[in-house]
Amino acid sequence: MPSLAQAPAPWPRTTPRVPPRKPIVPYVPTAESLVESMLDLAQVGPNDVLYDLGCGDGRIVIAAARRGARGVGVDIDRLRVREGHWNADRAGVTDRVRFVRDSLYDVDLRPATVVTLFLLPSINKNLRPKLLRELRTGSRIVSNYFDMADWPPDARNEAWGRLLYLWIVPAWVEGRWKCLMNAPDGRRHLTLNLTRQYQQVTGTVQGDRRETRVEAGRLSGDRFTLRFPDPATGVRLECEATIGSSQLRGTARAAGDGAAPWPWCGWRRP
Repeated sequence: MPSLAQAPAPWPRTTPRVPPRKPIVPYVPTAESLVESMLDLAQVGPNDVLYDLGCGDGRIVIAAARRGARGVGVDIDRLRVREGHWNADRAGVTDRVRFVRDSLYDVDLRPATVVTLFLLPSINKNLRPKLLRELRTGSRIVSNYFDMADWPPDARNEAWGRLLYLWIVPAWVEGRWKCLMNAPDGRRHLTLNLTRQYQQVTGTVQGDRRETRVEAGRLSGDRFTLRFPDPATGVRLECEATIGSSQLRGTARAAGDGAAPWPWCGWRRP
């Protein structure tokens, strides 16, 4: 009989089992008639990676895969995730989709170019900071029926008696931009001091020791439009540009002028 010193060590203490997380949104599948309308509104194509938050049985992800896109379905309900795998297998698109059992708030959205939602107004609002923080400029968000509180949609569409909303993640335009315009009457140096509230852009324009205010500014992804009085002449200028992380390039013209626009560019410290 082995001595106590030779007796096997007791089983290591295990951590208590964490109870499974429960869904925070009741499962209501998106009507099949609306799936294609949502994908059309987001213009989903072969180059897209679509994340469906609260994917249910996976119908939106599978429909995106049939268009050539890649899809990721996210759901906290284990049964829904299994159902998504089964339906993807039946549809023959398992090479283009995957399903993840995870919280809407924890999943990494950085790979996504399109996000689809059919949640609740409060959940949309709570997700808004995460969507703006993690999604790349130009990514599209489509929601079935529910909006994003004070974030106005870039487009809305009615399909089969339901409202669908589209948002395009805007570029981070805030900051101080040093700009150069090759106007017909000579080169002009301007400084833009811009702030952003979702797609809307406000701020001031400095030049020739004068300052004017931005009258209208709007973002659509990395596309930027701006209207302001020229500090030097008072002529209202209409500008368009494409924005990168620290540069912008585009064209400008006097409002109402049919002449060819002139180029302008700007830069800021990253």
